[in-house]
This record gives sequence, structure tokens and C-alpha cells, in this order.
Amino acid sequence: MDEQQPDAIVVGSGINGMVAAAELAGAGWSVTLLERSSRIGGFIASGERTVPGYVHDTFSSWHPLFTTGGAYAALGADLHRHGLRYANSDGVLTASVADDGRVTLAHRDPAQTAAGFADPADASTYLAQLERFGRSAAAVGALLGGELRSPAALRPALQLLRINGLRGTEGWVRDAVSGARAFTAREYRGPEVEHLWVPWLLHAGLSPDQAPGGLMIPIFAATMHAAGLPVVVGGAGCFVDAFRALLHERGVTIRTGAHVQRIEVEGGRARGVQLADGTRLTARRAVLASVTPTALYGELLPQDAAPAELRAQAASFRYGRAAVQVHVALSRPLRWNDPRLDEVPLVHLSDGAASTGIACAEAEAGLLPRRPTVVVGQQSLLDPTRAPAGAATLWLQLQELPGTPLGDAAGELDTSDGWTAELARAYADRVLDRVARHAPGLRESVRGVDVLSPLDLRAANVNAVGGDPYGGSAQLDQSFAWRPLAGSGRHRTPVEGLWHLGASTHPGAGLGGGSGHLVAEQLLAQQQRQERRREALTPVRRLLRAGR
Repeated sequence: MDEQQPDAIVVGSGINGMVAAAELAGAGWSVTLLERSSRIGGFIASGERTVPGYVHDTFSSWHPLFTTGGAYAALGADLHRHGLRYANSDGVLTASVADDGRVTLAHRDPAQTAAGFADPADASTYLAQLERFGRSAAAVGALLGGELRSPAALRPALQLLRINGLRGTEGWVRDAVSGARAFTAREYRGPEVEHLWVPWLLHAGLSPDQAPGGLMIPIFAATMHAAGLPVVVGGAGCFVDAFRALLHERGVTIRTGAHVQRIEVEGGRARGVQLADGTRLTARRAVLASVTPTALYGELLPQDAAPAELRAQAASFRYGRAAVQVHVALSRPLRWNDPRLDEVPLVHLSDGAASTGIACAEAEAGLLPRRPTVVVGQQSLLDPTRAPAGAATLWLQLQELPGTPLGDAAGELDTSDGWTAELARAYADRVLDRVARHAPGLRESVRGVDVLSPLDLRAANVNAVGGDPYGGSAQLDQSFAWRPLAGSGRHRTPVEGLWHLGASTHPGAGLGGGSGHLVAEQLLAQQQRQERRREALTPVRRLLRAGR
């Protein structure tokens, strides 16, 4: 059937697929971007999900990882030219509130944050750790955002050693193999850092006792103090709109409803793809697949295209906890028991490592948590266009849920039929009651509620296996040089011309676009090396032709 031949075919249009397509096209490559669903953007979308006039970020929302990363450095100016705008806070950024009403605040100003700690020694330690991260940020960023199984990783590793010395570098390694509970207990006397930052590990797919949580605590803190919590003005869908305009400007062919059924391999090289409708597309230079390793090695590639060891590792790739998203339209903003929270864009309901750790353990045992950690996003505080005048939106994210519920830790909800719409709404009611204990009057101000279950997440994005929005467990043995697989910890696959990107690959999930940027950089560097070799051989070829 229809045969097309761009330089590159990108399978999957999440943040990494869009970034890779835009950067390659910007360098002159012809690119075709294929998306299985009816829209591009993956877990980036927004719309009126409750009642007219209220705009909700359907899935992801906050963009500090993007605005501090290499993809934004490469594409940010053009995206802003196509209408992307951010709203941010210069004051309080985030907070945690415990069941007993205890509140810990993080301000954009690190010194103001540390001033809220009861123990002066903890304040000094906190600022010293941020300063340590600042000194090493370039090296750490190059390692976390680079190809770890590559000679290129030696330079930032040596830079980290030069800056910190042997003992200081060992400290970074120790943090990386620690859980956050152990890290905060080791470094701090008081509860504030644990209470404030441990719940943020859920946004990395981790729990309080899983490594590399000890490394992620200072990274989260430093990133948000530096970048804040930017949200897209008008809703996350405007981010996708800006990308779509940029992709069109750069000549990228976008095909939605394009279900890639097979990656075609000839002579050990990826030659293109075949769609479910029989359409074949051939790529001159590369195929980039933003899929899970399970799909890549178990479904898309011919059985003989990759070593049996990799196929076995892909079959045992572990997925993480599931998530539920709850969108609420309010007739007025929340009024918290602690009025300081009235102006905080993102609040976690958590006691810290204790309650979050229990909720994670319950979810990992197949139970609906009795007291879930609740992520309360108040985006309309930063972006008033999200709601009618005087009204507000809530973006509630629950990241401690089983993909297949086996029971309810509270013994209240019937899980025998799995994730039905009724179960999802009943669990959302538990969550709203938990929020209402800290924000009286919530129930009376609700105008509409929309709940997305793990099944809804999987239906929206085939990479969300079991409702896991993070593309697989992010525990240490499945991160860094072992992501996506122990036998293939790089984006370049054993199949020539086939590159693996997306949340299941290093540096993992999140709205950073890191793997898309990294793959595009490597492909363009490869092209430059080939061109230099051709230029070096040109005089030899001329001499050979002259001598004929």
C-alpha cells in the first residue's frame, strides 16, 4: 500500500516524541510523527471536563522539569513564539499538611523556607545541601540527562569528582542508593524536610523507602526553588497547540489514528513501520519508538531482531503503582483551616514518610489506601483563566493505587469488579472528604466532579500499563544505567537505526522531554560525524576519478 520515506519516523507523540520530532526537523530532517490516538500530546491535555467555563489539565500539569531542561533550551523560544505562556509563583510554592493540621511551607526563596524549620541546624543543613547541589548541578544534570553507558558520561563523572572530592562524591552515591526516609533521618533532626519533600517522590513514581529517593529530595527542592511551579496559561492543551504549530512550521507530517503494528527490520536494520491498516512507511535514517520495552521487544519487533535475553528482560519489566485523577469545579476557591494554604499552588495532604509510606505499601499489596496522599493542585490561583470570576478549579492526583484492586484497606468499598466508574467515584468521595477536613465548605462549593480511573489512563495512553503513568517502576534497579533494561541501558537499541525513547527510558518519566532531546542530539551528532568523514574522503575520491 501507501509507501512514504521520511528521514525519521517517530512512533508516539508524548513530550519526548514531540521534542525529538521538532529538533530533528529543525536540523533539516524530514520527519513523520505517528500517534495511535486521535490527538497528539500523550499525557498533556486540557479541557472543560466538569462544567462549562472550567478548564482542567486532564493529566500532567506542572512544568519545572521542562523549563530547566535541554529541550526547553532548544525549543523554548520558538514555542513561546507560537503562543506558549507560563504562569508562576514568586511566593509560596508548595506545602504539606498533616492530619493533625501541621503545615510545612516551601517558598520560592530557600532562606525563607529554611527559616520555618524549628531547628537552626536543620536550616543550615538545608541551605548547605542546596548550595552543594548548585555547585554540582551541571555535572549531575549531564549525568542524569545523558547516556550513562557511554564514554561521554566520563566527563561529568570526573567533573563531579573534581568539585566534590572523593568523599563528597561518595556522598552523592550514598544518597542515590538511599530511600528518602533514610536520607532525611540521616541528615535532619526535625520533621520539616521529610514532611515537605517526601510526598514529592510520588511524582517520580517512588515511595519513601525506595532508592534513589535520597538523591531526588535535594533535586526536587533545588529545581523548584530555582524554577518555581510553572503552569501553562489557558491549560496544558495550549502547550500541545504550540508544539503542533512548531511541528507544522518545521514541516513535520503528523498522523493521528496511526496504530503501528510492526517495526520492519531488514538486514539487522530498522527500515520502517507497518500500520494496522496495512500502510507501510519507510525511514531513510531512523525509527524512534516512544513505547514501553514490553511493547517494543514483545510486540513491535520481529522475534529474531533482538537477543533472547533482552526479550526476556522486557517481558519481566516491572510497572509501578496506578493513579487516579480527580477534577473538581468549585464555586469559590478553597478556604483552608490554615489560611496560609489559600494561596499555595500545590498542597500535599500527608504526614510525610509515615502516612505516604503506609499508603504506598497498601497500594503495592493491591489495596485501596485508607488514608491516601492527596495532591491538591490549585492552578486557578496562578492562572485565573481556568475558572469563571470568583470560582476555582481543583486538580487532585492520587498516585498510590493498585492497577488491579484486591480489596480496600478501610474495608468500606467493594472492589470485586475491579476499577468500575462507581468504584472510582466512591474512592474520589473518600479523597474529597479527606480534603474537606482541612478545607471546610469544600463540599458545598462543588459544582462538578470528573474522575479518571487507571483504566481511563490506559485507554488514553497505551504506555500507561496497569494505569501506571510513569512508564514503569523507577526503583534503583530499573533506573539510570539499567533503564529501560539491564541488558540495554541506552536509547540506541541492538537493531541498527532503531532508537528507544519515552518515560520507560532514561532519564524516566516527567515533563522534561529528556529522552527525546537526548536521542535527537545523538542522531544529529552521528550525522555530523558522517558528513565529516565524507568531506575527508572527497579529495581521495577526486584523485581516484582523475586517475581512471
